[in-house]
Amino acid sequence: MSDLRITEAFLYMDYLCFRALCCKGPPPARPEYDLVCIGLTGSGKTSLLSKLCSESPDSVVSTTGFSIKAVPFQNAILNVKELGGADNIRKYWSRYYQGSQGVIFVLDSASSEDDLETARNELHSALQHPQLCTLPFLILANHQDKPAARSVQEVKKYFELEPLARGKRWILQACSLDDTDALKDSFSQLINLLEEKDHEAVRM
Repeated sequence: MSDLRITEAFLYMDYLCFRALCCKGPPPARPEYDLVCIGLTGSGKTSLLSKLCSESPDSVVSTTGFSIKAVPFQNAILNVKELGGADNIRKYWSRYYQGSQGVIFVLDSASSEDDLETARNELHSALQHPQLCTLPFLILANHQDKPAARSVQEVKKYFELEPLARGKRWILQACSLDDTDALKDSFSQLINLLEEKDHEAVRM
């Protein structure tokens, strides 16, 4: 091969490398999903979402009305509308359900029996609500780092999830602020459910 052809070959390879590195265009936009996050006061909703957003724990203030956070993940952005869990706020939850594509329900797995009973009633109500009943649910049994925490199996049995949520898309996961990897994995599973629902809608 002549020197000219060798030079041309190297120039062409340089051109291909340049195209691959510089001309591939911007990465595709991540899909965004609108979620509603509910649970009793003290269940840890705000702290968990702040952890996922890498916010300082010193800046966490319990939500009294509602707040919205954009929680970024590698393959999606979750726009989470967190609703306050106080007695006088819960009766208005349903006003904020419209437009939701998924639900995050946070419960305190170490709470008193009375609070756990209230949480069960609120979850049952959400699972059966006309605007939420067809949506994916992520149920987080929070505060697993506390001595009185109930296991996932205990929560599943007490909340009667198997019979009530049969046929629905739901995930029940243990979590705590100390285990960020497990928390992120729970949300990754939720994103998978949201993507599946998207694909089903496209096929229809």
